[in-house]
Amino acid sequence: MPVKRIRGASRALEVLEAIARQQPVNVALLARHLGEDKSNLQRILMTLADDGWIRAAPGRPTRWELTARVYALTHMGQGHSELRHRARPALDLLRSQTGESVLLAIPDVERLVTIDVIESGHVLRAAPYIGMVIAPGESAAGQAVLAYMTPDQQARLLGRAPDAELAATLSEVRERGWSLNDGAVVHGSANIGAAILDPDGSPVAALVVSAPSERMPAADRPRIGLMLIDAVRRLSRVEQSFWSPD
Repeated sequence: MPVKRIRGASRALEVLEAIARQQPVNVALLARHLGEDKSNLQRILMTLADDGWIRAAPGRPTRWELTARVYALTHMGQGHSELRHRARPALDLLRSQTGESVLLAIPDVERLVTIDVIESGHVLRAAPYIGMVIAPGESAAGQAVLAYMTPDQQARLLGRAPDAELAATLSEVRERGWSLNDGAVVHGSANIGAAILDPDGSPVAALVVSAPSERMPAADRPRIGLMLIDAVRRLSRVEQSFWSPD
């Protein structure tokens, strides 16, 4: 018996592809391009937005664009990206230095998305994965990038302005150069992160070492933090060279 196709799924993918070609794009233009009823198109758009595939671009009227989740999905298949390629040696080195899992995450709207991972060789280990979504407020990755963002950028990543407690934490992170999450997101997991900066000093990604808390005692954390600072400084210089017009 032939397997029935799900027309709604195909239509949602057509909408996603149309947004990719024309982003940021409003509903009226999408409806004309796709020959779709606006009310039905709105339902598809809200479903894609709720699931994290698209987002409303800044400004009015509402226009839609792809999120970093699509970026992460494509690179699970392609296995490379410019940033991922440039950062991979740093992940390898940190994995070798610490023996723990290392990840690379990029900021998106109200989340970060993991775009590369090298796992620890330990049987008991942190197990991040490509495409993993990370909440920004309490995570090491989130705090690492938030510390170098403008207030508008912080509000965009968090979905709100930082409260007084988080603002104080971010000030400490910026002064120290690395962030720490000890069980605040996943019980029993410790994570230390640092931000990779572009030529303007804005964060483009976070590099994070993740381990069971018992293998990352308080006495070892400053040492790992300094390893991360060294790694992101070198990567930030690479980013500056990459974006230089010369």
